This record gives sequence, C-alpha cells and structure tokens, in this order.
Amino acid sequence: MRLILAPMEGLLDDVLRDVLTRAAVYDWTVSEFMRVSGTLLPHRFYARLCPELLTGGRTAAGTAVRLQLLGSDPPCIAENAEHLLALAPPGIDLNFGCPAPTVNRHRGGAALLDEPDLLYDIAAAVRSVVPRSLPFTAKMRLGIADKGRAIECARALAAGGVDELVVHARTKSEGYRPPAHWEWVGLVADAVAIPIVANGEVWSEADWMRCREVSGVADVMLGRGAVADPFLATRIRHRAGSSTPVGEPDRDAEWEALKPLLALFWWRVRRKLAPRFAPGRLKQWLNLLRRNHPGAEALFQEIRALPRVGEINAALGRYGIQAETVALAA
Repeated sequence: MRLILAPMEGLLDDVLRDVLTRAAVYDWTVSEFMRVSGTLLPHRFYARLCPELLTGGRTAAGTAVRLQLLGSDPPCIAENAEHLLALAPPGIDLNFGCPAPTVNRHRGGAALLDEPDLLYDIAAAVRSVVPRSLPFTAKMRLGIADKGRAIECARALAAGGVDELVVHARTKSEGYRPPAHWEWVGLVADAVAIPIVANGEVWSEADWMRCREVSGVADVMLGRGAVADPFLATRIRHRAGSSTPVGEPDRDAEWEALKPLLALFWWRVRRKLAPRFAPGRLKQWLNLLRRNHPGAEALFQEIRALPRVGEINAALGRYGIQAETVALAA
C-alpha cells in the first residue's frame, strides 16, 4: 500500500506540503499544476511554484515532490519536460483531472478526456524525453460528463508510456460532489497493465477501507481528506493489515499535536505572502480543519472576521499557538 498527497491548485502549495508531510509519511506528493502553452518556461518559473526543487526536490520531511504539467500541445509539453530535467525533479506528472472552468476553457486538465488520441500523443511525446529511470505519472478523471471513455483514456495514457495512473473517481461535471465512483477505478485497473492509484472522497479510515474494497486498488491519493485531517495518513498506515474495528480518533490529542504545525504554517505563510493575503490562507486551512477538530472550529470563528496579522497573532496566542517562536525550529 502506498499513500500519496494530492496536488490541489490554490490550496496545497509548498507551505502546506511542508506541514502535511511533517504530520504524516507519504510515498510522494505532486506539485500544483504548471500550465504549459506555446513557450519554453524558464527554470525560475518552476522553482517559484515548487521551491522544493532547490532542496533536492523534497520537502523538509524528505517527501519527493513530482512536478505536474498541464497543457494540450504535445511538442510544447515535451520540450518543457526536457528543459525541466536540468532541475532534477523526482518525477513528472501530467494533469488530465483539473475540472476548473478557467483551465478547461483553455484546453487543459479534464477538458481533454473526450480526446484519448491526444492523451496518447501528449504522454508519448513526454515519454520520449523523460528517462525510464524517472517516475512518469498522470492523473485523470472518469470523463467530462459521462464515464463512457474512461477505460479508453486510461489505455491511451498507458500506451503512451505513463508508468502509473491516478484515477479521480468522478467526472469533470461532477466536480467534487459525492459520491466517488470507486467501482470505476477498479474497472480501469482491470483494463490496463500499469499500477492504478485511487483518488476521491477518502475522508476517514472507514472511507479508505471501503475504497479499497470497492475498487480492489491498494494505493490511494489523499487530497481534501488529508488537509482536513492531517494525521489521517498515519492512522491509515496503522490500520493497514489490522482486523480490529475502526475507532474514533483522539481529536483532543491530535489538536494539541496540530498546534505547532499551525504555528509553522502561519510563520511560513507570512514569509511568503503580503500581510493582506496571509490571513486568508490560515482561514482557508482552518475552514477545512474544523470538519474534524472542535478547537479549529473555535479558532476559525474567532479569527474569521480579523483582517490584520497582529490581531490573528494575538488570537493564536490565546490558543497556545506561538508562531513567533517557530523560526528557531523551522
């Protein structure tokens, strides 16, 4: 069993990747997508979106970060992938899963899932420049509005040379609405000879167990579930191979363990963003954390209307979250 931390545009950036890979062990993670369209992007572009490239392509906890490319022009994507090799990324990933309308209008992400021949051409072009020793993966959804071509798309990517494939178990039109169709992940896995990773609607250990049972796929990519529950991957690893019933996590203990991670997150966000933008990032994460943690709910309600860094620092201090001391330990 392998656990992978998902890419999430606008949420799971290098700051949150750092924090979440300290909270739990992942086999690898994937960067936010890097749009490739008609030009050769400079190395500084990749390093800005994935600063882990400057530290061996790994987070501070040692988790490898694969670089994700998005686009619809096979020669252009291949040229950029080859150029990117000079930065020694731990792997290259292709995005055919993003459902965002702004991305899809420009022929990116899941909008290409009605064109399996194009998926093959993109994968084959990138495969031709990526050495076999470097992991080359892709992520796709089950289709645009229906699932009828999911297997055809998966076969096209496999034939194009992708080493393994993450399948988000929903169509583009379904977005992030439940349910996830895990049975279709199993159908894809049965149709191709490469490893398949299941993704979608795994929020708990029980979800993970049902996903494995329905799909028959052992490997899982965690997205919003990991952001809302940073210790979920750790509990899943402990659960693997166990036959004991799933119990309730000790949320009080986990909240205490989260406090230094929240402090680190806030410290790094303030270093990365202008003061007017930093509060929004903290509120964004707390908004997901409050799904599982009463402490996060109380803190979110206290800071949700606070616009200034100083006010938020004071509120965090009242909850025992001392961001000002993080620099010594980071």
